[in-house]
Amino acid sequence: MKNYQLAVGIDVSKKTLDVFIHNYSKHRVFDNTRSGYVSLIKWVCKFSETEKSVLYCFEHTGNYSLKLAIFMQTNGLDYVQENPIVIKRSSGLVRTKSDRVDAQMIARYAWLHREELVCSSIRDEALLELGRLLSLRDQLVRNRTGLMGTLEELTGLLSSPSTDVSCKSLKHTIAYLSKQILKLEKQIDQLLKREEALGKNYKLLTSLKGVGRILACQLIYHTCNFERFSSWRQFSSYCGTAPFEHSSGTSVFKRAKGHPMSDRKMKSLLSMASVSAIQHDGELREYYQRKVAEGKPKMIALNNVRNKLLSRAFAVIKRQTPYVDLCKYAA
Repeated sequence: MKNYQLAVGIDVSKKTLDVFIHNYSKHRVFDNTRSGYVSLIKWVCKFSETEKSVLYCFEHTGNYSLKLAIFMQTNGLDYVQENPIVIKRSSGLVRTKSDRVDAQMIARYAWLHREELVCSSIRDEALLELGRLLSLRDQLVRNRTGLMGTLEELTGLLSSPSTDVSCKSLKHTIAYLSKQILKLEKQIDQLLKREEALGKNYKLLTSLKGVGRILACQLIYHTCNFERFSSWRQFSSYCGTAPFEHSSGTSVFKRAKGHPMSDRKMKSLLSMASVSAIQHDGELREYYQRKVAEGKPKMIALNNVRNKLLSRAFAVIKRQTPYVDLCKYAA
């Protein structure tokens, strides 16, 4: 990364931005709107020679920081969206908690690590739309599952007028949520048909046994259509399926396991896909059974299958050819 004259930390909230310039210890608050972004840039430019000599850094806060990231990328500004836990753990012991202190902490982090940080970039519009559709579908599925559990409990109670009315209301709500989920899935399919690059990789991924619509779409979204990670091992670490050593000296030696700071949603989807693949893919079933016969716990053997699926997914995308089950053609 190039040399910067200023490091600017931004603490993003729903309505405001707390901005701190590390080199001059200056602090100001701006609105989290486009006009606020323009005022922010004008204020920072008073302390710098050019816009290109400033490194902006803020935490990844979902929709709250998305507008700011889009504005900065559109205007060609260098910015870094960092994981909040990384900034917090690099700051040592901090006793005070306020938006100003958080902005100061972010600015200090950006200045100390300016030579090793890599500028961020947002996903393109198609991937952002895919992510929004998947997120909303996931929320509706969770709501429907909760209502189905409530309905099951109510049907086990004694019959009464209030219970019957409640059950009817729950059934109507569940049916409505099911229709909305189907509508979202149709919109996802239309998006994949409209975007050729996404649709092609989607077809390649679904050629794998155990990989369905949702897992394939989540893989495309989280890997930025397989441009974000250079290998399946990096993505395995991101998902929490890569085991890491835990030892110290001669007295501490624990079993290698995945790090808790990972994408649990992806890990859960990969687990369900692995169970399905073991049932329908003869090669993976034999692989799983061989690992269990060697004395490995079933969850570790299942984790091996998860990594097998990831390696296959990255392989078919790299080759741009569908997966071929060689066991069918074995002599």
